[in-house]
Amino acid sequence: MHTFRKTYTVYTSPHNPCPPMKVRTYETPPQLYMTFQPPGLPQFPPAEAFRHGTLWPSLFAPYESPYKSGKREEAD
Repeated sequence: MHTFRKTYTVYTSPHNPCPPMKVRTYETPPQLYMTFQPPGLPQFPPAEAFRHGTLWPSLFAPYESPYKSGKREEAD
């Protein structure tokens, strides 16, 4: 499944005094995966485009917090 949230594993030093975050996440915008804007892309209606911040649904990616459940993502 394609996702805009990517993860990577962080190096943790054995001398680190704090409990480490083993996995960190970051968002990638949809335009990174589109080499050019093809003609004839579907468009949101104006009011909906204003709410989404873009006219084109293929360039819309809602931000979802990795902390919304109250827990950090951890790698095993």
